[in-house]
Amino acid sequence: MTYDCIVIGGGPSGLMASVGAATNGARVLLIDKGEKLGRKLAISGGGRCNVTNRLPVEEIIKHIPGNGRFLYSAFSVFNNEDIIQFFEGLGIQLKEEDHGRMFPVTNKATDVVAALLQKIKELGVTIRTNTPVKTIKYGEEVHEIILHSGEAIQTKAIVIAVGGKSVPHTGSTGDGYAWAKKAGHTITELYPTEVPITSNEPFIKHKTLQGISLRNVALSVWNPKGKLIKAHQMDMIFTHFGVSGPAALRCSQYVVKALKKFEVPSIEMRIDSFPDENEESLLNSLQKRIDAEPKKALKNVLKGLLPEKFLHFLIERAEIDGESIADQVSKQALRQLVAQMKSFSFSVNGTLSIEKAFVTGGGVSVKEIAPQTMASKKQEGLFFCGEILDLHGYTGGYNITVAFVTGNIAGTNAAYHALS
Repeated sequence: MTYDCIVIGGGPSGLMASVGAATNGARVLLIDKGEKLGRKLAISGGGRCNVTNRLPVEEIIKHIPGNGRFLYSAFSVFNNEDIIQFFEGLGIQLKEEDHGRMFPVTNKATDVVAALLQKIKELGVTIRTNTPVKTIKYGEEVHEIILHSGEAIQTKAIVIAVGGKSVPHTGSTGDGYAWAKKAGHTITELYPTEVPITSNEPFIKHKTLQGISLRNVALSVWNPKGKLIKAHQMDMIFTHFGVSGPAALRCSQYVVKALKKFEVPSIEMRIDSFPDENEESLLNSLQKRIDAEPKKALKNVLKGLLPEKFLHFLIERAEIDGESIADQVSKQALRQLVAQMKSFSFSVNGTLSIEKAFVTGGGVSVKEIAPQTMASKKQEGLFFCGEILDLHGYTGGYNITVAFVTGNIAGTNAAYHALS
């Protein structure tokens, strides 16, 4: 059996590419080395599957710090609203949550995967799981996929959708980079993004704050000259190795890049626990609390402002005894406490490995990809989509949007190429 198009990889972008190609009349073979399709999709959004984000396209591109601008022409062809329509057309009702995130009403990622697989079967796509690809032989008009079993399958169009190197238990182990290089593509340096950050600070090593969550704080990354690189206002958590949670994940790529750029062993991060208040107004509100209960211990007067352990930790950092009677704490000492609350500084030395990251930074250079078709500029009949490309967004439905958009466009244009 010959196929017009072979899609390698059964993750979000590969499944969408199979739909795109088959909808446009191509005979499609979908190959995956694992035994189950859609494994990354099934665990996304904490098992609820955040299928896309409803923010305006401009905003979405801002949330894709890794080459988001490349996607302008793709979004003019197929965008987040099209993703919503597509899934609702498959009978998956969606609901909007905070920051534009879209989830299935059932809160089950497995429903999304099942609907996609059902659609692929209806379209007559041939599926082969447990089928690892060894290499690709590129020809002028016909290419050959060589399997590990030794079998060779011919096709006119290939879509490589095998993901990056993060979350390897779902099958993304970086196989596709060698095939891209063989076709003449540049692979930009790979690095972890959306990954927890590590620190050697004594308070981290001694697990002083382990497990403490901070809500809606501004976490920031600073360069060695004391200039702000990036700040994100979200929740975060202290861990036994450093910091994690949404704010830390978003800051992680800036930590990685700064350590490399400035060739330093560590970089400064700061936490502003009250990002919506300036120092003066914060000082005034502390003073009001003290005036209301002047004879209580300071730590009791300030109770509830922050998680207790963190509050006590900051009081100590400001060199104040928390047991001191509130109205006996000097104005100078209070200012020091406010400074800690507004700008608690600590050093970080890196992140967990790329395998532990949610997303891979770097990949097939987008300069070598046609933005409206996802076609290779180096090899006729070759298309790329998803995380193998040097495209990455923050968590919150942005990466999956990239996967679905590039997948749909790659599959559609692979079909056009094969059938033309």
